[in-house]
Formats: sequence, structure tokens, C-alpha cells
Amino acid sequence: MKANCFAGRNTVEVRDVPDPRILNARDAIVRVSSTAICGSDLHLLDGYIPTVKRGDILGHEFMGEVVEVGPAVTNLKAGDRVVVPFPIACGACFACEADLYSLCENSNPNAGMAEKLMGHSPAGIFGYSHMLGGFAGGQAEYARVPFADVGPIKIEDDLPDEKVLFLSDVLPTGFMGADMCDIKPGDTIAVWGAGAVGLLAVASAFLLGAERVICVDRYSYRLRKAQGLGAEVLDYSQADVLDALRDMTGGRGPDACVDAVGMEAHHPTPAMYAYDRAKQATRLETDRPYALREAIMACRNGGVVSVIGVYGGMVDKFPMGSVMNRSLTIRTGQCHVQRYLEPLLGRIREGAIDPSLVVSHTLPLADAPRAFEMFKHKQDECTKVVLKP
Repeated sequence: MKANCFAGRNTVEVRDVPDPRILNARDAIVRVSSTAICGSDLHLLDGYIPTVKRGDILGHEFMGEVVEVGPAVTNLKAGDRVVVPFPIACGACFACEADLYSLCENSNPNAGMAEKLMGHSPAGIFGYSHMLGGFAGGQAEYARVPFADVGPIKIEDDLPDEKVLFLSDVLPTGFMGADMCDIKPGDTIAVWGAGAVGLLAVASAFLLGAERVICVDRYSYRLRKAQGLGAEVLDYSQADVLDALRDMTGGRGPDACVDAVGMEAHHPTPAMYAYDRAKQATRLETDRPYALREAIMACRNGGVVSVIGVYGGMVDKFPMGSVMNRSLTIRTGQCHVQRYLEPLLGRIREGAIDPSLVVSHTLPLADAPRAFEMFKHKQDECTKVVLKP
């Protein structure tokens, strides 16, 4: 089959690779109909996630048709149309029984590698390094889905792929980012990042009852999309974000702040940007946490900082004094996608939210290298690329 593979820093290649096959009684094989490039894939591309190897198949947002199931999979059959969550979960461990699916204790066969960096291992993830299981991803013609009796959700109506594909990751991730804010009527929520996750966090914050949502980014075309959802916007390259947010909230600050940017954030201050870029390039820190620092400093006293942008390791200059002295609550996590699948599918069906709003480009899988380049460098007003095998 054809698959998009990591070929070294800043390089991907579509290669011929062996077809996947059933390895466990709880596996399924899915013929991929749509897959997508996620912002967190860029961290792999740029070499900031350890234990990625040349030839690894990328991609953790995919859906398609079941073509084969293992003997223990009784809830799916060949011909079923499914969306596959990006975290792989067994459904029976302590974490899964607590609906903490991205922390599954049984799905990462390389847990020892993750423990060396993180202390404990999260779940396995499709196409996201050997530290997180070494599972082949979904930017391919076919994919093996472990624990298929737990993860995939059947799509039993004629909703187009673009409306349901993002149940795999960015919709529940954006929704969880808003959900962790404990939104109450009248709340003001600030969201850093107007990429796909940030935009869906904006939409979700309104869905959960926020009165105001303020979105922070520097790309005008992304900010226009946020405005189209009802958000007020701040271009951080044109304004001091902390001063602006104080002015917009009567000096108090937002009730909750969502970091939908993560480890490769940009900053308009040349000295600060150069400092973190140099430390990151020499691996003295792995992550550039500008957005996270700013979200912490901006949040009102006693508020919530919700972190859904991906971080891979260590950060420098973390404002712990602000967190502690101002009684801030930090909530974070890789999304527990399986928890949100059915409720969000219902929201899509009733028209309360339309995840397809983030799609800017649809290309064949063969164009994956060009798609990554366009997505990374924000060319042609690119917000989200769907690839069709």
C-alpha cells in the first residue's frame, strides 16, 4: 500500500509499504477514506518528539471502512464506516474505567521508554513515535486498529467525511479544552491559537455557554475564521496581549485561558524568541512555551488555564510563582476522545457544531509532502488539510 512516512527532519515521503494485517484478536483493518494533517504532526516533522524513526507511517486523524476484524471484535463487521480515535485504549484498565482513555495502562507496548521522560506512560497513539507505542499511523491506504472493540465509532448515516473525520482528534480536543474551563454563564474565555484545535475550542466555548470568547493569533485569515464563529480577536503581533486582555475585561483578566498552541509557539519579542529557539535547537529545552506563559499571566486570579496544545518534554522560564500565588488551576491532557465521541456526533447531527469549517484544502495522499509544506508554512491560507488515499 501507499503511506506517508517520516523521512528525516522536515521531510516526508509517500512510499510503498507492506499492507497491515491482523495481529491480535481485538484488531481491525480499516481502508482509509479520509485522513488529515494535525498541527501536532509538525512537532514530529521538526524533530522535537523523540523516538521517531525514518520510515514511520504518520497520521492519527483518520476514518474509513472496516475490511477485516479479529475474532474478538463483535461490535464491528466488514463494510462498517468508522472514525478512529487517536489514543488507543483497552477499555478495561483503571484509566479507561475512569474515562481517561488517553492514559490507558495497556495500549503502549513501549511504556518503559515513555516513563524515562514522563515518569509514567500515557496511552499508545497512532503514528506518534515509538515512545508512544510505535503504531503505524493513518496517513495511508489501510491501517491496523488495535482494541477495535473499544475505539472506533460507527457512522451510520450519510454525513460526509469532512463533518465527522475530526471526531478522531481536533473536535474532541477543542471541546475538552473548553470543557476543562468549567464555563459558567457570563464567562469570558481567551483562546491562544486559531488553528483547527483553537477554532473548535472557540466554537465549543460558545456551545458550553461562554458569553465572550477572545482568540489570540497573528494570521489574519485564521482570525477571520474565529470572528466568523463570534469571537473577538487579538493579533499578538500588533498589540500587547496582556495589556489588551486587561483592557477588554475591566482589568480582571479572562475567567479561563486555553492554550491551543503548544510546544513550537512564536513570540513577537525578538530577544525572547531567540532565547527559546536557541535553547530548543541545542535541546537544552524541548518546548517553546510562549503561549502557555502568556495564558498563565493573563488569566484572572482564581481562574483556569486549560492546556490542549501538545508539549513533549521540558520548558524553561515557567511562571510557577504566578500559578501558586494567584490560585490558578491548570488542567491539561491528551484528549480522552472516546469519552466525547457519542455526544459530539449528536451535536454534529443536530447542526450545533460543524467541524468541517476548519478544512481549507483537500488533496490526494500522493501530495502529502506538498501538503505538509503548505500546512507548516501557512501557505495559501491553509488551516487544515484532508488527504484522500
